[in-house]
Amino acid sequence: MGTNLIDEVYINGEFVTPHGTELFDLFNPATGQVIGQVQLADEVDARAAIAAAKAALPAWSTTTREERIDALRRLQSAVTARREELLEAVRLEYGAPVRNEWMVDSAIGAFADMIKTLEAFAFTRQVGQATVEMVPVGVAGLIMPWNSDMFFIADKMATALAGGNTVVMKPSEMSATQTRAMTEALHEAGLPAGVFNIVTGRGDVVGTTITRHPDVPKISFTGSTPVGKAIFRESADLMKNLTLELGGKSPSIILDDVDMSTAMFGALSSGFVNSSQACVAGTRILVPESRYDEALKVAVEQLAGFPVGDPADPATAIGPMVSQKQWERVQGYIARGIEEGARLLAGGPGKPEGLSDGYFVRPTLFADVTNDMTIAREEIFGPVLSILGYTDDDHAVEIANDTDYGLHAYVFSADQERAKRIASRIEAGRVSINGGYEPISPFGGFKQSGIGREYGSYGLEGFLETRSVMV
Repeated sequence: MGTNLIDEVYINGEFVTPHGTELFDLFNPATGQVIGQVQLADEVDARAAIAAAKAALPAWSTTTREERIDALRRLQSAVTARREELLEAVRLEYGAPVRNEWMVDSAIGAFADMIKTLEAFAFTRQVGQATVEMVPVGVAGLIMPWNSDMFFIADKMATALAGGNTVVMKPSEMSATQTRAMTEALHEAGLPAGVFNIVTGRGDVVGTTITRHPDVPKISFTGSTPVGKAIFRESADLMKNLTLELGGKSPSIILDDVDMSTAMFGALSSGFVNSSQACVAGTRILVPESRYDEALKVAVEQLAGFPVGDPADPATAIGPMVSQKQWERVQGYIARGIEEGARLLAGGPGKPEGLSDGYFVRPTLFADVTNDMTIAREEIFGPVLSILGYTDDDHAVEIANDTDYGLHAYVFSADQERAKRIASRIEAGRVSINGGYEPISPFGGFKQSGIGREYGSYGLEGFLETRSVMV
């Protein structure tokens, strides 16, 4: 694929040349080579997108449940039809291993999940003498990160539209190739002009215009905690309705009754998910001191099952970091771990052998980590996992909860009831026992991992206001 110029944004049902003129280089992170450029939208483009969404709101907000389900079905079909093209874009621009087909399938699934949710959702409820009406918030500003571009576009858009809102989306400028492929698919669904608008630009330009605009009462943001806090502050004057899904430092608690081989494989899988560029990554592995040496031995053995390499190779489990900047960030944390006295069990600084061109990191395991070390406290967003020992179940829960974050947690045990008792004590929005997963269960964080919930009916309620009518 040669270098290409992405020089259009999507406003009011049309691909238009942005008013913004800044060009931003796009890279293939597996080679470090420039693969194209994107012409970034600016404040003028953001305001035009907001105006289009505002103009489309009266008609869209009064559509029936059936009309919205039909629109979601058309969107799902349009994305499904371009599945191969979308997979190629995510491999080329993000460096996703080919085995990560879920990165596109989850986008298709987001529409399916919201259709299922919408079919059963009660927009009118009786509370005593009052009739409670669930009504659209209005224009929704959707701001997303680079680590799963297509899923975030699909999920946030599907939820907002299901609630009768219109949408202005700001995907990451680093994901412009993926966004372009996704936008072309969505356009083919033939929704009314202005119902959704997609403007790729910088957070401090387009993002800030959206978060500060009086015609955008709802913001849904996924990304880092520092940016989430900035959006929180920017939205305060207008008292915006916010959903913020922010960072994580998720614990994987391995209880003392497990088959260590199975449990450690599960813990490493949760730690290396999406090349560890995931807010839900289980980056703190808590193991019982009674089985500590065994756990370390098994962890090193299991690491061979997570090879880093060319995303096009079906064997590859861990791809490159998204950018040179992200690579350097991860290297900084590896150096910090060594400095602070953690024991390097596997991996370490520098690039893996034979992978000198792209932004590849050696999958790194640190042992003898204490929970006050930087690598155990800060979100690294790369394949650097910390193994911590604990004495008993109470101690494990104490370590798990000793964090500023509370997005996700994992528990591995041979005794499901015991695992559930542990799970109910963990301060996190989601806890997965032995790899359990339910896509329409609410997702979001305790503490500094965010505000509000996404997915399913809880996510849909976040895009609705409640009005009580009392006779």
